Amino acid sequence: MSGRGKLIAVLGDEDTVTGFLLGGVGELDKHRKPNFLVVEKETSLAEIEETFRSFVSREDIGIILISQSLAELIRHAVEAHTRPLPAVLEIPSKEHPYDPAKDSVLRRARGLFSPDELR
Repeated sequence: MSGRGKLIAVLGDEDTVTGFLLGGVGELDKHRKPNFLVVEKETSLAEIEETFRSFVSREDIGIILISQSLAELIRHAVEAHTRPLPAVLEIPSKEHPYDPAKDSVLRRARGLFSPDELR
C-alpha cells in the first residue's frame, strides 16, 4: 500500500454496489478478496456480518459504505466498531430511504453536543 490511499468498501443491494463499482470503487486485495458485497435475498445474515467484520479488520480500507437497511440487520456489529478508521457510513438504498434516527454515526455525534450548541 505504499504510496496509495485507502479503499472504500461497499455492502449493499445490487443497484447500490453496481453504481459504486461503475464509479471505480472495486478492488481486490493481495489475497484476491473484493472490497464489496452484493447482498441478495439468499445472502445469509452470517455472511453479511462476516464480510463487515473482515472489512473492519482490513488495513487497506478507510471507509465502509453500508446500506442502512443492512446496518440495521447487524446493528450490534456496527455499534461495536468504535475506531476512527475505517469510518462506517450508512447510506440509503433504492428500496429503503435514509432515516437519520437510525444512523449510528449521527447518534454518536449528537451525543457530543448539547441541543443549545446546535442552534
